[in-house]
Amino acid sequence: MRLVSVSRLQPGMRLGKKIYSDEGMILLSDGVELTDSLIKRLGRIDIGYVYVQDSLTEDVVIEGMLQDETRNQALKVIKTQFQDMSGASGITKGFYHLDKKFSGVMDSILDEMSAQETPMIMLLEMHTADNYLYVHSLNVCLYTLVMAIAHGYSKAELRVIGLGALLHDIGKTQIPVKIVQKPGKLTDEEFRQMQAHTEIGYRILKDEPNIPLLSAHCALQHHERIDGSGYPRGLKGAEIHEYAKWIGVADSYDAMTSSRVYKKAMLPHQAVEALYVGSGTLYEQRQLELFRDRVAIYPLGLTVKLSTGQSGVVVKIDSTTPHRPVVRILTGPEGEPVVPFEMDLAVMLSVVIVDVAN
Repeated sequence: MRLVSVSRLQPGMRLGKKIYSDEGMILLSDGVELTDSLIKRLGRIDIGYVYVQDSLTEDVVIEGMLQDETRNQALKVIKTQFQDMSGASGITKGFYHLDKKFSGVMDSILDEMSAQETPMIMLLEMHTADNYLYVHSLNVCLYTLVMAIAHGYSKAELRVIGLGALLHDIGKTQIPVKIVQKPGKLTDEEFRQMQAHTEIGYRILKDEPNIPLLSAHCALQHHERIDGSGYPRGLKGAEIHEYAKWIGVADSYDAMTSSRVYKKAMLPHQAVEALYVGSGTLYEQRQLELFRDRVAIYPLGLTVKLSTGQSGVVVKIDSTTPHRPVVRILTGPEGEPVVPFEMDLAVMLSVVIVDVAN
């Protein structure tokens, strides 16, 4: 299958992967033939890219970072809990307690990811942006855990940082929905209210019997930046807990690679480049380097153009060299169709990817 921008979809194409709602329900199944009306619908619900079936790449199978059952259960717990908390009284005064299901979800996620030989940050399942908060919370958790596993934390440490990542934005349940979901730029006052989600999240989590205090500090500090330009306290360098720094990288990456009403999603390689602009100022360079080595910056199914002038589709990614994938060449230097063959960029070091289909 191939990864195609919604703007390039044509009637008659068939979906290669399911499209989900924000709570994990299937909106469109794989194999569905796309019509003009369905393509327009995809554009309205802020889906930036979809996988489509393609005879030249039918052997390319796109696996998720989690099993569907685990992912959907996690999204269901996040949505149910967050909706219950929205507008509930007494939350920040200790009169409200989180469901114990979060701990169970965390254990399921950890068991699956720890069993993977080399977990990588892949382009995840396509979801609508009906409520970005739920999917974003899960994505940030998964991305953070990939980095944390690669860093070598113990299982107990992974659980703490995983819960911190899963609940890093829980304070947004207490921010007015019209601000959280505003499609345009926030006013100065709205931005101040939005920034308060870090401190609100900390107050919600700090006394929770099932949540480690350090996970609460992740919610408090995930928008701090090492040069002191972050919030809420303007902490610098070592003043910011290492866990919160990992979550800050994952949070920024997911925000950039997610479609929103007011912006188009970046592709992974674009988001990584944007993160590196903040290397040594916003983010720790060593953390960005580990992140780069664990993210599939050219996702499976992506159409790319090479420095040779040839074009093709990414069909394999080696976890040791994720930035040098195997490309199935489909067209020659002049755009002419060729008999498909595969080029391993980890071997052909003189050849580089110069452009991607957008």
